[in-house]
Parts: sequence; C-alpha cells; structure tokens
Amino acid sequence: MTKHWFNRITLYTSILFLIILSACGNSSENDQVRVAEVTRSIFYAPQYVAISEGIFEKHGIDVELTTTWGGDKTMTTLLSNGADVALVGSETSIYVYAQGTNDPVINFAQLTQTDGTFLVSREKIDHFAWEDLKGSTFLGQRKGGMPQMAGEFVLRNKGINTQDLDLIQNIDFANISSAFASGTGDFVQLFEPTASIFEEQGVGHIVASFGKESGKIPYTVFMAKESYLNKNPDTAKRFTKALYEAQQWVDTHSAEEIATSIEPFFPDTELGLITTVVDRYKSQHSFATNPMLDEEEWNNLQNIMDESGELPKRVDHSMLVDNSYAEDAQK
Repeated sequence: MTKHWFNRITLYTSILFLIILSACGNSSENDQVRVAEVTRSIFYAPQYVAISEGIFEKHGIDVELTTTWGGDKTMTTLLSNGADVALVGSETSIYVYAQGTNDPVINFAQLTQTDGTFLVSREKIDHFAWEDLKGSTFLGQRKGGMPQMAGEFVLRNKGINTQDLDLIQNIDFANISSAFASGTGDFVQLFEPTASIFEEQGVGHIVASFGKESGKIPYTVFMAKESYLNKNPDTAKRFTKALYEAQQWVDTHSAEEIATSIEPFFPDTELGLITTVVDRYKSQHSFATNPMLDEEEWNNLQNIMDESGELPKRVDHSMLVDNSYAEDAQK
C-alpha cells in the first residue's frame, strides 16, 4: 500500500512538473517587441486596440510601448537599438537610406493612410475658402516632417504658395498648440485631439482637413532595421498579423466601441472627445484597413517630398518596403 501511494505521488509530481514546464514553454513564446511611437495620438487607434483587446498577446507578442516625441528622436532610438520597431512617418526611412547605411530601415506594416492634421482658424469662418489663408500668419508643422510637407502640398494644390502668407515653422512640435493658444498665428495645423479641444474651448475652429485633401500616403508606418527583420522573421510576421486583426476590429466597430477600448491610453481625455476624434478619422478613412504599403502610395509620398524640396533621392518601393509580412497576415 505504501509503495502504491508512493508511485502515485511520484506520478502526480511528474505530471505537475510537465504542466509547469509546458506553461513555462508557452510563456517563452511571447516575444517582447520594443515599439517606439513618434507621439501618443488617437490617430494610432488600431495599435492601442491591438494592445487593449489582447490581440498582440493572442499572437504571442508582448509589446513594450514607449513614446519618443518626434521623428528624429524616434529614428535615433531605433538606429541605436533602443527599440526594435518604430511607428513613425515613412519619410524617415528615406532620409536614413539617403545618408548611406548597410542596415536600411524597412517599412513592413502601414498603420495610417492619410495625413492626420486639421486646419484650425482663430476666428470662426462660416464659409471657409482656402484663399482666406492669403496674407495670414500660418503656424505650420516642423520643416521636413510629413505634416509640414502634406500641408504645403495641399496649399499648392489650392493655389497658395508659401510666399502668400507669413509661414512660421521654427516652433517645436510639442509647443505648436501652446504657441497658437497664446496668440501666435491666424491659422494653425494641428493633430487631434488638440484641434477638437481648441474648438470646444473657443480657442480656434476646425475649417478643413489636410487628410481629406492630400490623398492616400503611407503616413505612419511600423518599420524596423533590416537586420532585425532578418533575425526575427516569425516575430515580425506575428506582430503584423496581430496588427491586421486590430485594423479589421477598428474597421468593423463603432467609434464609441473603439474609444472605450483605447481610453486607458488617454487618461486625461474625456471619452466623448476620444469618440469624436475617432469618428472624424474613421469618416475620412485615415486608419488603414490592412498593413499593405502599396507602390502608388509610396510614389505619392515621394512626389509630396519632392515638391516640398525635402526628397534627398528617389528610392524604389522594393528597396525600403517589404509587404511579405502584410501579405502573410491577410491569408
């Protein structure tokens, strides 16, 4: 009897050990991916949905998200191995490539497909026309960044040259809104939710969307160094698959549901305002519904950069874009 119970205890112990070992093995499948996002923005809703709804975790990805506040800082973080993946404007990969590198930064999954800024007027304008900008003081975005280039692209298409207005571009991204609030400029180019907050507070009034006017471009993209993708193809594949699932989630859910999902990422913003912003971005199709970065969008990006005098050299789509992960995600 004693031997019988001893054997049973040994068996149970062995089973328990195997269960624990199996659990440990499963947890090790969760690969940590350090993501550096260029700013914290409702514009990036699908990324936050992928985290809050457990979609990354479902695909064995543990995302460590850091906000690096600015394209230059984000790319520096990526290049210095402070992050595995960067969420930033795809123009930054062209800048890095043009400087010469043996380890180029590859765009592998697109998040947003339009510009995310809005034109805000200090005074209420019932019937806005783009010609209203002529002779005004316009507080624009940082020179060389995608918001500034997309903004100037729209102005040119509306028959307005930078010489037609007093253009201010020497204010840091983080201080543009406060500069306008303190009295600088007749018009300002702003991201949400600041644009809507200003409207609520009576500081300014949204009169136009640069996203609607500029057309589809690979505005914000997940990118990584080629060496990282070569060493971690399965991780990149699962990361992109999770992103695609989140993009589909956003596409098929209401603005209210999306806002509720991402609310923890914006603790200082009221749920109603988050909902308003999400609805605005959804209505103008700013959120990409899949991670593909197609060649037409890539060329449109370079045309905008070229017209702004910021394109160092044309780079073929195949050199800095790898859609294989996006293609696999949609199978």
